Amino acid sequence: MKTKFIFITGGVVSSLGKGLAAASIGSLLEARGLKVSMQKMDPYINVDPGTMSPFQHGEVFVTDDGAETDLDLGHYERFTTANLTRKSNFTTGQIYDSVIRKERRGDYLGGTVQVIPHITNEIKLKILENAKDADVAIVEVGGTVGDIESLPFMEAIRQFRTDRGAENVLYIHLTLVPYIPTAGELKTKPTQHSVKELREIGIQPDILMCRCDREIPRDMKAKIALFCNVREEAVVTARDVETIYEVPIAYHEQGLDERIIECLNIWTKAPDLSSWHRIVKRVKEPATETTIAIVGKYVELKESYKSLTEALIHGGIGNDCRVLLSYVDSEALERHGVGDNFSGVDGILVPGGFGERGSEGKIAAIRHARENNIPFFGICLGMQMAVVEYARNVCELEDAYSTEFREEAKNPVIHIMEVQKKVTRKGGTMRLGAYDCVLGEGTLAQRIYGKKEISERHRHRFEFNNAYRQKLEKCGLVLSGNNPAADLVEIVELAEHPWFLACQFHPEFRSRPMDPHPLFESFVGACLKQREVV
Repeated sequence: MKTKFIFITGGVVSSLGKGLAAASIGSLLEARGLKVSMQKMDPYINVDPGTMSPFQHGEVFVTDDGAETDLDLGHYERFTTANLTRKSNFTTGQIYDSVIRKERRGDYLGGTVQVIPHITNEIKLKILENAKDADVAIVEVGGTVGDIESLPFMEAIRQFRTDRGAENVLYIHLTLVPYIPTAGELKTKPTQHSVKELREIGIQPDILMCRCDREIPRDMKAKIALFCNVREEAVVTARDVETIYEVPIAYHEQGLDERIIECLNIWTKAPDLSSWHRIVKRVKEPATETTIAIVGKYVELKESYKSLTEALIHGGIGNDCRVLLSYVDSEALERHGVGDNFSGVDGILVPGGFGERGSEGKIAAIRHARENNIPFFGICLGMQMAVVEYARNVCELEDAYSTEFREEAKNPVIHIMEVQKKVTRKGGTMRLGAYDCVLGEGTLAQRIYGKKEISERHRHRFEFNNAYRQKLEKCGLVLSGNNPAADLVEIVELAEHPWFLACQFHPEFRSRPMDPHPLFESFVGACLKQREVV
């Protein structure tokens, strides 16, 4: 079958959920037996989000091949079976960089380089490269219609229908239908204006997904269809649901997948959504619950820990329990101490991050978990701070620290990786992507994974200092995971503790609702046992 293309655009305001919509459409088409590819086009000029502040951008998702990408790729991987690559996300910065390098090489034979056709051709080339071998290529356009940054992307996808044929290209537009409490009614005007803007660019949407906090009445759908030049059955309510994993089911009930295969003229088997129904039941009607504290400096920014919080939910699904999250500001712990911040908490997790701000608060939280036998999970910087805490308070290395925060530390138990010492460029230069790890015989890590060799995704510059390996092991720290190629400590744990494990990698990037990551499933299980003890 010739590859079909679905382009998803958004209007009125950002953060309507295009990423979740794209991911859910992918899951529905997979449930019908189709092979899908997923891709996100970001209009910003940054080459990638790797150097962007989490206050502006949220989480940076990392692929197996080491690309720092938009957080929506996490949704794509969690909702579909696709393992994404650096081809799955590109930005305006990457497009212009590629075109300029071609111009410098003389690839354009002295011709004037212009937005049309050179920039738009480069965009189309990247779309086609990622779509190879897929039955349906789903492409999300970042930003909203009308943004000046998005215009080259919009022009490129407009050309696609001419290039590939109308029967092979589908445009889905996600827009807002707000409810105005003072008027007591829904308003369609924002959607009308958004579609008008899209049509002025030359794109007539085939399906409208109307984001709303309630079901949109049939007469209002008819009004939207009339003014936006689409069929009434092509107006789909994208309503709020209790859990994001209910979105594919809600879309199917609206007939979205049926409408898509009809427009693209595809024959498929009947959809099997039994796995999604099972997951939603586990999320909405769990047998029990547990409370886990996440200690970090971005606690007010939930999007900064998106994959992490979803992985904890997956761990809950695996244990048939609801995971309640308590966000603890590590800077507040520095100022005021642990106090009663962890009362009623069954487990403590310290996630990844950068910079010294809040580090002493994280160390205090780790010490509290270690000394009070509370299940503890450290990730990336969380592992590094766990090593610092143990070195200081158990091995009595009072000045133990990371050279990321204090270069002159007398006991740098965490230091910069040798290959990173001469790196000056910040973007895309960390240790990124999947690396192998060998697990120690009989360790907690090996029992959890059920095998000796694993591969996990990384994003860091600093590492465990092997000069302190013997000292820390003598004091009782178990170094249970090691990368053989770089002789890098990847996992540390404590034997005489209910559950204490920290890893240098980011296991949250590999977790999916239908296949919870074993570390998260085991950690949540340990937190449930802790709840019984308390």
